[in-house]
Amino acid sequence: IELKSGILNIFLKTGIVFIQVDLWLGLSYCDGKWNRVTVNKEGSLVSASMNELREQTLEPRVQQLKVNSPIYIGGIPSEIQNFYKELGLEQGFGGCMKDVKFTRGAVVNLASVSSSAVRVNLDGCLSTDSAVNCRGNDSILVYRGKEQSVYESGLQPFTEYLYRVVASSEGGSVSSVWSHVRTRESVPQNVPTPSRVHSINGYSVEVTWDKPAGVIGVIEKYILKAYEEDGPSVPITSAELADTSMLTGILTGLHPFTNYAVTLTACTLAGCTESLHALNISTPQEAPQDVQPPTAISFPTFLLMSWRPPKTPNGIITQYTLYMNGVPIYFGNGTKYVVKDLAVFTPHQFLLTACTLAGCTNSSQVTLFTAQLPPSHVDAPVLTVLDSRTIYVQWREPVEVNGILDRYIIYIANNEQNFTKWNVIYNSTEPFLDFTIRQLFPGTEYLIKLAACTGGGCSISEASTAVTDESTPEGVPAPKAHSYSSDSFNISWTKPEYPNGIITSYGLYMDGVLMQNSSQLSCYAYGLAPWSLHSFRVQACTAKGCALGPLVEARTMEAPPEGTVDVFATVDGSKEVHLKWLAPNKPHGKLSYTVMVTGVFYADQ
Repeated sequence: IELKSGILNIFLKTGIVFIQVDLWLGLSYCDGKWNRVTVNKEGSLVSASMNELREQTLEPRVQQLKVNSPIYIGGIPSEIQNFYKELGLEQGFGGCMKDVKFTRGAVVNLASVSSSAVRVNLDGCLSTDSAVNCRGNDSILVYRGKEQSVYESGLQPFTEYLYRVVASSEGGSVSSVWSHVRTRESVPQNVPTPSRVHSINGYSVEVTWDKPAGVIGVIEKYILKAYEEDGPSVPITSAELADTSMLTGILTGLHPFTNYAVTLTACTLAGCTESLHALNISTPQEAPQDVQPPTAISFPTFLLMSWRPPKTPNGIITQYTLYMNGVPIYFGNGTKYVVKDLAVFTPHQFLLTACTLAGCTNSSQVTLFTAQLPPSHVDAPVLTVLDSRTIYVQWREPVEVNGILDRYIIYIANNEQNFTKWNVIYNSTEPFLDFTIRQLFPGTEYLIKLAACTGGGCSISEASTAVTDESTPEGVPAPKAHSYSSDSFNISWTKPEYPNGIITSYGLYMDGVLMQNSSQLSCYAYGLAPWSLHSFRVQACTAKGCALGPLVEARTMEAPPEGTVDVFATVDGSKEVHLKWLAPNKPHGKLSYTVMVTGVFYADQ
């Protein structure tokens, strides 16, 4: 069915039979009123009528019409037009339809039964001024000239116009058929403020509005926008509604207990217009969100609990409830609470509930411990001497740890330092219960104590005593020999650098002969010859053996020489004498000689 150039064309194809019915209407339908169009097929008779005008065609070969596909009204989609090229379809219908009815069935409500609609307003006619816009008898001359195209401006938006061209020459004129075109829509004007906003819950509202008046064109969609009061000019959330027959929509994505300004935007293909004013609404409270679990400052026997307000309170917090091990222990509006009379380093389960007038929300459950303390008691370590330089240390874990055992520390001191300086010989987080101390000094008494540590501190045991096995001394010093007369020495020495036990005796060797064996650290040697050379060496002994120190040499002091000096003189001329002499038998030191001469000497002239 096609309305073109004042003619209502009916095309019917059944099988291979093609039927066409043409009903001349002229411009009688352009009167601004509704026109009733009926298309009928009864057997071989096909007829079309509009109001009182009627036309029919008889075709005996026509077959029964069976409809088994979608019905398109006002045009067909572009994707299937190629299958019906013989129909010569042009631009889709521009106008209004209502009360569509088939022979069998009730009147069809296009808005409810249509599966798709393209630029169609399904709620009635758009305008009643078509009587002015499509009359042909009072058409206006748009252009006169020789050009084959013209641009016309100043037209009304979304209005259908009929154009035809008259070509004239001296021999006469000829007219084209009427061609219709519709101008585009305009941007909506005077979009109303929403008439009603109703809160569904704290996160969504139902908005109702009136249809904008004076919209020239088809409203493609409505947009609802929500702005926070005193907030940025960018909407917090929006909703697009493509079903323009509905004047109610749901706006979601809101925040509870918040003031919003809601606006309505109407859109045509030419653009959108937002209402100048907004309707204010406050969303109701909801149960809190993002309730954080409580935290605590831990002490050995109590916990100082605290918590922050929910990240999203969704209203006014009316009460907090603190649960410990599933039992409520606090009700109120505060954010701190002290849990007392707890055991040392004991876990407890805590959960916080935050409530508004709309409901309550629980935090996640958290496990908190009371603080640690040092172990209550640490037993002294058990010491086993393995050899002269090694002690094996063993210990037991404290009975009352009072926390998580973090490390063991071993302290050591020896009698060489009078047990005043304690050194750390072992510090480890490993859970071992023994340690071997190596590279000790033989024959030395050691004090060893153990410290066990938790996050709350360390407890130190009493000291245990062990003495390493003795060994021969090491680092026996060289003696110091001082001669204060020509026939004696004062010899002294110090203790070995490493006694390696208890020194039982010191031996002094002079010239390879043991001249003293005692516990003394000095010796006096006498009856020696003046300026005589002697060697000395000290020997230190423990129960395990003896060791010698280095060898040193020293001389007694000098004394006057003893004996005679024999002199031999040889004359070497009238003025020279050559003298020779022999040393005394007992020089008693380093000798120096003086020659004394008496007589007459020549003098230089």
